[in-house]
Amino acid sequence: MATAKDKGLALCPKCHKLNPATAEPVICARCHGKFYQRKRNSLQYTLAWNVAALLAFIPANLYPIMIVYQLGIGDEATILSGIGEFIEHGLYPIAIIIFTASIIVPLIKIIGLFVLVYKVHTGIRLKPDKHSKIYHILELLGPWSMLDVFVVALMVTVVELGFVTSVAAGPAINYFTITVIFTMFAANSFDPRLLWDKQTSESVKNSSNTLSEQKDRNDK
Repeated sequence: MATAKDKGLALCPKCHKLNPATAEPVICARCHGKFYQRKRNSLQYTLAWNVAALLAFIPANLYPIMIVYQLGIGDEATILSGIGEFIEHGLYPIAIIIFTASIIVPLIKIIGLFVLVYKVHTGIRLKPDKHSKIYHILELLGPWSMLDVFVVALMVTVVELGFVTSVAAGPAINYFTITVIFTMFAANSFDPRLLWDKQTSESVKNSSNTLSEQKDRNDK
């Protein structure tokens, strides 16, 4: 399967015109914008944002995400302890939603992006169609990670009962928000076309090897 890159062509990200890529940066013949065939330093940016997201994810789970005050006495709750309290009160749907949005989704995004970067960098036997689907799923999951932040913000604004009971956001919510934002940046920095570039280069190499072997057999 030949790609536009193999044919020396590049698609303008602004006006979507196909241009000849004789040199980079490519200057679009229609909108005169400058662009590159592939996102520059895509793997480096993705890896950097992903590592930063992983580092922010640790204090997001260690520090309290909200503080509940009853009669002036504050009770700190982390993400996991909050989930445990929901389970104790029989609020299983809310516990599942918080656990999925706060723990499962960020970890899936971080691990998935690490896997994609590793696959592209090492050139291990790829199945680009499946990896592209994984990338699109990770990109789709990004905004849903903010669900936990929305829940805490809602509790702070709605469950405010003055001196008797009040809820305040804890320091972990800042780290959790940073984690979500960084994973979104990491997913946006990754160029999935790199997966297809690897497959194309492998296909060209295999085709050339097959042709050379066939030529050797014909010569014999």
